[in-house]
Amino acid sequence: MTVSLSSSPRVRGALVVLLAGFALSGCAGMSETVAPAFADPGKYELYDCKQLEGERKALAARTADLQKLMDKAETGAGGAVVSELAYRNDYVAVRGSAQLAEDAWRRNRCRETPPNAAPATAAPQRPDIKPAPKR
Repeated sequence: MTVSLSSSPRVRGALVVLLAGFALSGCAGMSETVAPAFADPGKYELYDCKQLEGERKALAARTADLQKLMDKAETGAGGAVVSELAYRNDYVAVRGSAQLAEDAWRRNRCRETPPNAAPATAAPQRPDIKPAPKR
């Protein structure tokens, strides 16, 4: 039994989706090297360590959110195509920004703030002293 591509729209549609999936999956491997091209290289030049720390955390959270959305989209029919079209550009841009923020973090020799560290500018607290009761 031979199937002619011109005789079955279903076969043509499946072939188009399959080829689009292969074409777009090639883009996924490129995203790591192309990511900085989608971000402003001077964006983090004037950030101090505290600003970079907050930005790095926000970018990591956004990257994780986009990855979850892409993974969820890929579970459905035609999911790879939907994932690429809907989320890949944002994902690549966020990864590029994260890479540039990480470069600035290293260049500034920043250190993570310990989670339970008190701010250095806070004044010491005095205990509340109640007046002695009158006799």
